[in-house]
Amino acid sequence: MSLSPVEGVALAEIESTGDGDAPKAKGFVGRSPGQLAWVRLRGDRTAMISAAMLVFFVLLALAVPLIQALYGVGPREQFQDRLDGFGMPLGYAGGVTGEHWIGLEPGLGRDIFIRMVHGLRTSLFIAFAAAVITAAFGILLGTLAGYLGGWIDAVINWITDLTLAMPFLIVALALTPTIALRFYGQREAVPPTFQIGVLIAIFALFGWTSTARLVRGQVIALREREFVEAARASGAGLGHMLFRQLLPNIWAPILVSFSLAVPSYITSEAALSFIGVGLTDETPSFGRMIYLSLDYLQTDPVYVFFPGITIFALVLAFNLFGDALRDALDPKSSR
Repeated sequence: MSLSPVEGVALAEIESTGDGDAPKAKGFVGRSPGQLAWVRLRGDRTAMISAAMLVFFVLLALAVPLIQALYGVGPREQFQDRLDGFGMPLGYAGGVTGEHWIGLEPGLGRDIFIRMVHGLRTSLFIAFAAAVITAAFGILLGTLAGYLGGWIDAVINWITDLTLAMPFLIVALALTPTIALRFYGQREAVPPTFQIGVLIAIFALFGWTSTARLVRGQVIALREREFVEAARASGAGLGHMLFRQLLPNIWAPILVSFSLAVPSYITSEAALSFIGVGLTDETPSFGRMIYLSLDYLQTDPVYVFFPGITIFALVLAFNLFGDALRDALDPKSSR
């Protein structure tokens, strides 16, 4: 009798311990694949450190209103009296004081710390929203293409190939200002919420393809298995087959794909904002802060250091955690 992949994960974990390690195998008896993955993940020091960093960044982003109230400074406030005649912050290390923890922006005199916190919230919101939307579309289309096959599979594959053929950067450069001009004139200020929505839509337009292909391949490998045939013979409908039989058995690669998609959207948002087609200066963003700091690399290196090191640590933590999660969900992994 053929086991479903979910059952196979638990069995493979037990069998991997070998005959000479019977007590260890008995320790895993009765545990679900999720519990087995958690045991492996908890034993990975890199995973725990990266997870702690991610929790810290997420909590920091969620607590932005509280942090701003306690800090007493807004992201658009300017402190021109703290700048010299050349527009450079007075004092050491870019104007670091007890009131401005990591200094001020040259020229405008805005507080770097509070803008970084707001930029962190913006980046995480865009990345998570885009990842959720792309995962939902990719799972739906990939499952339908893999299970139904035929002309539906051909159409979805054709749309996927067409989307992959379009250059992301060129389309983003063309669409972002065009959409803004369609709803707002050249002299009107584009609201930050509209800019964020446009970025999420562009990421969703291109990002679903990898998840769709991943899910399609997994579903094709499962649709002829005995447990699927048994459910089909018992009269199960399409919804039951997709969401009760197939998806529970492919959640592991989907979860890994999601964890690795979030940092890619963070860097993509920063890159688009850096070249001026994402978020404007009115909306705090790591990309805009790094772009504005380029003119002050020699005179005020602190300005570029803190936004740069923050986005580096954020993306690195996501990537390390995604790799560790992939190893934990793979029963044949050596880690």
